[in-house]
Amino acid sequence: MIIRSIVEKLMMNTTIKSNYLLINQKTIHYLEMGQSNPVAILFLHGASFNAKTWEDLGSLALMAEKGYRAVAIDLPGFGESAAIVGDRAVFLIDLMAKLKLVKPIIVSPSMSGRFSLPLLIKHPDKLSGFIPIAPVGIADFETQLRGISVPTLAFWGDNDKLVPVAWADRLCAAMPNAEKRILKQAGHACYMRETVAFHEHLLKFVARCHNGLSG
Repeated sequence: MIIRSIVEKLMMNTTIKSNYLLINQKTIHYLEMGQSNPVAILFLHGASFNAKTWEDLGSLALMAEKGYRAVAIDLPGFGESAAIVGDRAVFLIDLMAKLKLVKPIIVSPSMSGRFSLPLLIKHPDKLSGFIPIAPVGIADFETQLRGISVPTLAFWGDNDKLVPVAWADRLCAAMPNAEKRILKQAGHACYMRETVAFHEHLLKFVARCHNGLSG
């Protein structure tokens, strides 16, 4: 409960920046907290959510309070972002370049796996960490994920009906530096129900990635 109380206080006292950028002449909206830092966290979202979800959960404020740069985007066609047709991995590369995100840790729930998994496969050197949350698309990319050693922490709810927990095992079996956290009594959007546990594991993993870059 300590983390919950800290997050609530942070959300009351922290200013969030709402900004826009252009990619392929299309407007993309994002939220940002924190200062420039060697480790940045880029939050994507699922089909039923948007960037503000991470503000409402306190994830952005929590990361910023720990000294990290936290950015959440509205993916193309969601929230306040225009739709974009094209390679999704290229979109993320362009976005990271415009935001000057150097080797960020990507948090990728559900639908956003269609963006993050191709990026991970094509440009693993562009990430310092990967946090998939029951991402969609593992079946399509499983073979290509084999041997990718980017530090990875996968989250699943034990009651996920959309992407069963068995896929967590397959993802971790393919990637040699991957581990999983199963959140109890949680469904597909497990971080929404078990936010405190999610934040606890998230902080520890980000700290490990940060130390890895510093070492």
